[in-house]
Amino acid sequence: MSKAFASQADLDDKKTTFEQLSKHCWAYTAEGDPNSGVIIGEKFIMVSDATATPAMAQDLIRQIRTVSDKPIKYVLLTHYHAVRVLGASAYVAEGATEVIASRGTYELIVERGAEDMQSEMERFPRLFRGSESVPGLTWPTLVVGDGQPGRQGSLTVDLGGVKVEIWHPGQGHTRGDTIAWVEEEKVLFSGDLVEYEAGVYTGDAQLEEWPATLEALRALKAEAIVPGRGEAMKGRADVDKALDYTKRWVTTLFQAGKEAAAAGMDLKAAMAHTRKSMDPVFGHVFIYEHCLPFDVSRAYDEAKGIKNPRIWTAERDKEMWAALQG
Repeated sequence: MSKAFASQADLDDKKTTFEQLSKHCWAYTAEGDPNSGVIIGEKFIMVSDATATPAMAQDLIRQIRTVSDKPIKYVLLTHYHAVRVLGASAYVAEGATEVIASRGTYELIVERGAEDMQSEMERFPRLFRGSESVPGLTWPTLVVGDGQPGRQGSLTVDLGGVKVEIWHPGQGHTRGDTIAWVEEEKVLFSGDLVEYEAGVYTGDAQLEEWPATLEALRALKAEAIVPGRGEAMKGRADVDKALDYTKRWVTTLFQAGKEAAAAGMDLKAAMAHTRKSMDPVFGHVFIYEHCLPFDVSRAYDEAKGIKNPRIWTAERDKEMWAALQG
């Protein structure tokens, strides 16, 4: 292949930042690497997105312990991707008794969790350092909702002095995306439904539905957001910038996919066509080149009527990569 597969050549560590956004809410961000959120109550702590391995979770735990000694009782899985969930077991020693996920996320773990774990580990080895510490798939102990979007299926968790509402706002990054919302402080933990100035991975996305889900998030009028990747955004205007950034990526990508499918292009031609509209706007951002092949593949599939994303396996990853490089 003409270049290293996915992010196998990305070996440079990113600087992490642990930043307080409100009285109870914190952001753990990493220069475009996956973020986590932390909500610290008077009795308990919740972590939103667990990191990729128990070994890598130790840095986040160390950061939390600089500000609180309360038990980290709850771990929220905003979706099923391995890089977000496989570190969950690290929090058991810190008091975790509940792993929370939506019905859609649980179903996706059943359907494709094992394949996704192998696929992601091979794509981005740096993010899975200490993978030998992973005991296996992460399974939720508390499943929220019935798979239908909206707050009517929400769960409210009282951490002591702060309440966190958790629900599936709609399909987007996956069909099971889950958010945490601290209404009193107007802080939103969006997972990969929202990104800012970083690649938006859409390999398992529901592209047609995603923009409407972003508008449902906008209606919350958050004053701060912890996106899946990129810096934490503070102030309504900056929250809107992150929503707009993600929406532009998704709509530009899907439009190109629809044009490629309508013209009968093969995948390599679809990639070249998509680059014409994506490269000038997004080509500079972190992991753009990592995301784009998977994104184009999914946009092309969805445009051709494949609503349930095909499962990525390590073998399919490399076949796709070779087809685009050859």
